Amino acid sequence: MRIASSIVLAALGLGFAGAASAQDAQIAVAANFTAAAEELAAAFGAETGHEIGFSFGATGQLYAQITQGAPFDALLAADDERPAMLVEEGLAEGDTLFTYAIGQLALFSIEPDRVTGPESLEGDFTQLAIAEPAAAPYGAAAVETIVALGLTEAVADRLVTGQNISQTYQFIDTGNAELGFVALSQIIEREDGSRWIVDADLYTPIAQDAVLVNADNDVARAFLEFMQGEDGRAIIATYGYGFAGE
Repeated sequence: MRIASSIVLAALGLGFAGAASAQDAQIAVAANFTAAAEELAAAFGAETGHEIGFSFGATGQLYAQITQGAPFDALLAADDERPAMLVEEGLAEGDTLFTYAIGQLALFSIEPDRVTGPESLEGDFTQLAIAEPAAAPYGAAAVETIVALGLTEAVADRLVTGQNISQTYQFIDTGNAELGFVALSQIIEREDGSRWIVDADLYTPIAQDAVLVNADNDVARAFLEFMQGEDGRAIIATYGYGFAGE
């Protein structure tokens, strides 16, 4: 609830916009969550007066940067593996670890009639875009889907790989790839093109976890609390994400 979240923020000394003690926080965010994170930061800033900075990228790359000493205050990953690894390695605060969203995979094309369902992967196309599966959980989910459908050999020589899910989306949005696997959140507001929301039983659930990296940054801690509140969850849901236990 807004009242409850305001109490938490006030207790942390963050409840007044423009406070002299305002701090910034720099948060590493999985690329699929870009739009949602920016809207969350705007809402958080309106309530507290604090500004959140983001670095977007593939979860694997962000994890590697944190292990190498990158000055991030928190990580919003696209999986539940890397945040847990940071906790195990003593690089993050275990009591702040939580699943903030369950992601959904989609097959998308800017062509209106290109994608109708899984059968579209057997159609006449030159390039199918996926995110780098070793670094991007949505890329790993795309590979699992292709394997589950028995289409590995059929698409192997037509795959084009993006460094992260944002670059993958760009390949499709520019028409360089006729179709590709993206996060539903990236296309949730688009009315053009064609899409298939991939059946959830074709890939491992994409549990997206968050964790505080810098225990001394109260702004980052409060932002994670805000994400778990009613207002934060409402914003996250508008981008097509689900929640654990639903």
